[in-house]
Amino acid sequence: MDVVALHGFLADAGRSWDSVTVVDVGSHGLRHALNVCRARPAVAVSGADPAELGRGLAGWRRTLTVADASGLSTVDPADAVVRRWVEPGFALCAADAGWTPSPGGWALPDDDFAHRDGMVATAEVRALALPRLAPRPGELVWDVGAGPGAVGVECARLGAAVVAVERDPVQCVRIIANAAAHGVDVRVVESPLAEAADLPRPDAVFVGGGGPDVVRQCARVGASRVVVATADLERVLPARDALAVAGYEVAGSQLSAARLVGGALRAVDPVMVLWATRKR
Repeated sequence: MDVVALHGFLADAGRSWDSVTVVDVGSHGLRHALNVCRARPAVAVSGADPAELGRGLAGWRRTLTVADASGLSTVDPADAVVRRWVEPGFALCAADAGWTPSPGGWALPDDDFAHRDGMVATAEVRALALPRLAPRPGELVWDVGAGPGAVGVECARLGAAVVAVERDPVQCVRIIANAAAHGVDVRVVESPLAEAADLPRPDAVFVGGGGPDVVRQCARVGASRVVVATADLERVLPARDALAVAGYEVAGSQLSAARLVGGALRAVDPVMVLWATRKR
């Protein structure tokens, strides 16, 4: 990557070096670059075909500024796919507005998220699920049956690109609000998973809602890691079997916690968490 040329491109695009994340496709690959573009508000990409970037950003609110032989052009991702590019150089992927992840650790308190009557993946569940999902920059996580999106938002705070799939429109509004409150971007797909089309392949999947059929669908998408959380014990064995048949090694644990509230312990409803890793 020509650093001097990149500085010149950023200056022409009205950006400073310290205001963008820089990704080199030659070093990290296109999927990594796309997932950084999906997660961060301003990303300078070296070595990518603008049409491939545009194709991979379908569904994300982004613009592309591309330097090619004709000069500097700013286009929507859909326009980048159909435009003819001549000797393209760098591309800048930018959101309409910037955001900054809120400070703090992970497994945040439940009340840090807008939710309905306690219908949220609890901090205890997130504390177990997040290490198994292993969200990181350059990777994509699906949050399926996302509810208010607490797991997806936490994955985004840790640098991953996130798609939240949720059929309830009220919950979808909560996901958007929770993402904004925590300074991250989460793509929301208001649909059952079976009707969600053209989703990019994830590196990890969290299933927080839906029965064995949803787990089977998630097991077929080729993610390296799948985590399932359910309070319904009758769903545990079918979920385990669906993951095992798809070629995953499966483990799990039932979480039973009692929180100290004032001077007393208050029980939290037990939840079974399964985590699965694709066999090599």
